[in-house]
This record gives sequence, structure tokens and C-alpha cells, in this order.
Amino acid sequence: MFKITDTVSWVGKIDWELNKFHGDEYSTHKGSSYNSYLIRDEKTVLIDTVWQPFSQEFVTNLKKEIDLKEIDYIIMNHSEIDHSGALCELMEEIPNTPIYCTKKGVSIIKGIHHKQFNFVEVKTGDTLDIGKNKLIFVEATMLHWPDSMMTYMSGENILFSNDAFGQHYASELMYNDKVDREELYNEAIKYYANILTPFSKFVVKKIEEVVSLNIPINMICPSHGIIWKEDPLQIVTQYMEWAKGYQENQITIIYDTMWNGTRRMAEVIAEGIKSVDKDVVIKIYNSAKKDKNDIITEVFKSKMILVGSSTINNGILSSTAAILEMIKGLKFINKKAAAFGAYGWSGEGNKIITEQLKEAKFEVINDGIKALWNPDEDALAQCRKFGEELVK
Repeated sequence: MFKITDTVSWVGKIDWELNKFHGDEYSTHKGSSYNSYLIRDEKTVLIDTVWQPFSQEFVTNLKKEIDLKEIDYIIMNHSEIDHSGALCELMEEIPNTPIYCTKKGVSIIKGIHHKQFNFVEVKTGDTLDIGKNKLIFVEATMLHWPDSMMTYMSGENILFSNDAFGQHYASELMYNDKVDREELYNEAIKYYANILTPFSKFVVKKIEEVVSLNIPINMICPSHGIIWKEDPLQIVTQYMEWAKGYQENQITIIYDTMWNGTRRMAEVIAEGIKSVDKDVVIKIYNSAKKDKNDIITEVFKSKMILVGSSTINNGILSSTAAILEMIKGLKFINKKAAAFGAYGWSGEGNKIITEQLKEAKFEVINDGIKALWNPDEDALAQCRKFGEELVK
């Protein structure tokens, strides 16, 4: 536990060892935290819990800070297991304590834990008086689950934002003005790119709604990672930029290869691009060897991506298929794309990749380029020209 203000304390768990999240779907190179907050006003409120593996530890530590029977209300901003994981353990101690959540939150908590608790359904604008401060609930549907909401604490002017504005980032420093800024923003953009991108239109709408309320925000306390204490609205401004078809002056080349022919094509295409535009940032990744979430982050930052694969069994290599499936699900906008690849027999790889990119709503700028067997000097010259033409 540590005090955030005289009234609010952090009572969560820093998970230094975490390296995978959402099953194996999200890599967490910097660990993470499960942020739970305890408010002690005239009424005592607990906001969210922690992931289930730490439930017993969480309840044990909470008992050291407070008699659990003194907790008047529990607020579940989101029902996903990394937030509600300790709920059952906690409710065994205080079974009648009211749990405030959205209507969808009630059904999801029941679906996950198969328990009937003392639920109180809330919607945007509902309030809870706790003494000197008042809690105001703001539904945040599809940021990033149907049940998600935020809780604003007037008086202290703190926004408990749940998954919005968070990062998978473990640090005992816990505040944005204490940690390395570049490291923090790298984790924040990765979080947005891999989790929130499909919901960007909801991000814009919700931020505009909250801004229109004209409420002061002294601090943003998300459910993962670092608390935004110094200039907290900087991350809100950044989210608005990320949510509106974000791109940098970057082209990302993603490939998988059997006998290095497709790899060689990727490198020479990059040479062609660079010969025309020396300012563009080019990043090249082997999708079979590079972390998939780091690749997705680079796709998010790019104005154009090139996807390459050898043709195998009338199809494409498995890592290429997997990264294309991720790209399709994330619903990127405002991006161009093209395909490339080496083949030996049938050569369907380019066509398959092109179709997948079109399904992902990328602007596919041509039919791509392919080379038979190991590309010779003539084929490589065509690849170089292909790169030059992409820039033009």
C-alpha cells in the first residue's frame, strides 16, 4: 500500500514476472501491475481488485490496512479476470457489501465467477456520496469490454479510468513524472495498438464526452501501470491523436521465409525505398522470430506496410497468416499496403496476402511482386524498382 492522497491509497499488486497476458496473446516485456484503490472518506470504498493468482495475497494485505468490514462499497469498473480475480476471495469475508458496476458488468461477473453478489447497477451520471467527495460513474462501453466504466472522484478530482490510459509496465516508482518517459510511452502506445485500436471511434466519442463535462482532473489512475500525476491530460491528448488514423513517416516490412529468398526481397525493396526517400523510417521484421505484439505496434505507427511470405502448400507460412489475422482483427485505418514473396511451384502467396490485406481494409496499392526460387540479380533489380515505385 502507498498513499496517493490523504484520502486515496493504492492497494494493488506489481507483477514483476509477468511476460504474457490475455493467455499468450500479449507480451509484457516490462511486467505489469493490477491497480486497486482504497478510498477512506466518511465512507470507505474499494475500486477493483487484482488478478486471481494474487487473490489470497491481496486480501491478506488488505486486512493489514483496514478491517474489511469497514469497506462500505466495492466498485468494479471492469469485470475481466485481471480486475475481478480477487472478488470471490474478498466476498467470502464481506458477503453483503454492495458491488457497484454497469448492468453488463453484473452479467459478466456472474458469467465468470458463477456467484450472486449484492450488485448495484449504475449508468453514466449516477453518483455515490461518500462524504467530502462524491463518486460519479461514466460508462465506457467497448473501452475495451461492453461492461467497462470509469469512476470520477470529485473533490480530489481523480479519474479512475480502468483500462483506458493504462500500460503493462511494472515500476515501484508508479508515477509518470518518476519513470523514464520514453519507456512509459513505448508501453502506452503498445497497449493502445494491441488492445484499443479496434475501438478508436469509441475512444474519440468518450473523450469528447468527458471533456464536455468540463471537470478538473488532477490525476488519472488506470488499472494497469503508471499513474498519470504530472500533467495527467497529456495521455488523453495522446489518445485522441492515436484514435484518429494515427501514422508516422514509417514503412514496416513484415516477412517470413523458407530459404531466405523472401528475406532478400524484403531487404532490397527497403533499399529501393530508401534510395528515393531518405527520411522515411523503414523497419523490417521476420514474423516468425520477432514478438508479434511489437510488430503490431510498428504497424500501428506506419503509413504503409509490406507483407511477404514464401508460398507453401498453395498457401502462406504460418507466422505470416497469424500476423495477418491479428492485423485484420485490429481494424487499422488510414494505411496502405502491398505483398511480396518468393515461390517455387504455384506462387499463390501474393494473392492470398493481398486478399487478406484488403479484408483488413488496407489500401492495397498494387498486385505486389514475386520472385521464382532464389531471386537472381534481375529479380532483385525488380524488387529495388518496386521499392522506388512504392514511394512515388
